[in-house]
Amino acid sequence: MPTLSKTADLEFKGLFHDTKLYQLRAPEFSNRYYVLSSPGTQKLMAFPEVVGLDSYLASLPATEAALGYLFPHGGVSIDILTILRGGLNYPVEEACHTCGIPVRDIHFLSCERIIKNKVITGLEIKYKKVRPSRDRILIMGDIIATGDTLRKCMEDFARFFQKNDGSLRRIIFFTVGGTRAIDLMEGMAENFRAMFPGFEGFDCFFYEGIFTVYEGKGVSGINVRDIDFGWKGGAVAPEFRDYVMDHPDTLYERCIIYDGGARRYELPIHFREVLEYWDGILERAGKIDPVALTEEKLGYPSGISYDEWLAITHLGGDWKELYRKEMALLKKAPALDLAKLAKRQISAMEKLLEYYE
Repeated sequence: MPTLSKTADLEFKGLFHDTKLYQLRAPEFSNRYYVLSSPGTQKLMAFPEVVGLDSYLASLPATEAALGYLFPHGGVSIDILTILRGGLNYPVEEACHTCGIPVRDIHFLSCERIIKNKVITGLEIKYKKVRPSRDRILIMGDIIATGDTLRKCMEDFARFFQKNDGSLRRIIFFTVGGTRAIDLMEGMAENFRAMFPGFEGFDCFFYEGIFTVYEGKGVSGINVRDIDFGWKGGAVAPEFRDYVMDHPDTLYERCIIYDGGARRYELPIHFREVLEYWDGILERAGKIDPVALTEEKLGYPSGISYDEWLAITHLGGDWKELYRKEMALLKKAPALDLAKLAKRQISAMEKLLEYYE
C-alpha cells in the first residue's frame, strides 16, 4: 500500500468561497497536488445517501474554487477529456462556464474491462472521440484506486495526440483518489515532457483527501482489496476529519466513496453495495473488535501523542482540538454497538430506497 513520504505536508493555501484549499508539498514532487474541502464534498463522501443529481452538485463549489484558484482572471481555453466507464462524476463543464473559461472541445474515451471466465484480464479502449490540436490545456477526472484505467487512457490519448501533430501543455486533474495517483502522475509527467516539449505538468485536485486503498478485507472482513479507500498513510483534510468526528457513524462506512458512477447513474447498484456491506456488519458484529475497527478507520493505533498524530496525518498547524476529538472517539470505541449501528444504517438506506422504487 503506497503511503506518503514523511516529508509530505498539507499546506493551507486559502479559502475560496466555502472551499478550503491545501497543497501537498514534498521535495520529490514535479507536479502540483492539492486537497479541496467543502461542505458539499464532505457530505458526499461521508454519507452514501447523497445520490443522483445531488452527488453531482455536491462537488460544484469545490471544482469552481479550484479553477478560480488556477485561473483567477480567465484568459485560457481548455479541452475536457471524459473517461466513459463509471468513474468520477464531477461538474467540470459547468464549473468552467461559471468561471468564464471557454471549453474548446470535449474528448471521449471508452475504457472497458476485458473479462475471460469471470476474471478481469485487462482493459480495452473500445470507443474514442479525440481531436488533437497544439498546446492544449486538458481537464479530466477519474476515481483513482490502482490507477490502471487512468494509465491505459492517458497513454492511448497522448500517443494519439502526438501521432496527429497535437501537443499538451498542462493537465488539470480532479479525483477522489489514493496515494498511487501521485506515483502514477509523476511517471506520466516525465513521459509527457519527453513527448511534448514545454509540457508543464499536472495540477491534481483531490476532493477531501489523498487516501489509500485496502490491501485486504480489513478488520471487518468485508472491505475490497484495491478498491475501498481508507485514511491510513494518506493525507485527509482536517475539515473532513472534523466533519466525520461530528457524524461518527459515517467513519464506519465501507469506504469514503462506494462507487462514483453508480451513485449517480446506477442507483440500484449503489444501494445494493451499501446494504450488502451493512448486512455483513450486522452478521459479523459479535466477531468484530470495535477498537481495532476504529483504529483502522482513523489510520493509527490508540495512545499516540499529538506530535505523532501530526506526523501520521501530514497536518501542519494547530489541530489540538481535532486531535482531542479523535482521541475521545477512540476512548468510546470499546462500547461501540456495531449491531445497533448496522441496523440504524440499514434503516436509513431502506427509507431512502422507497423514493426510488
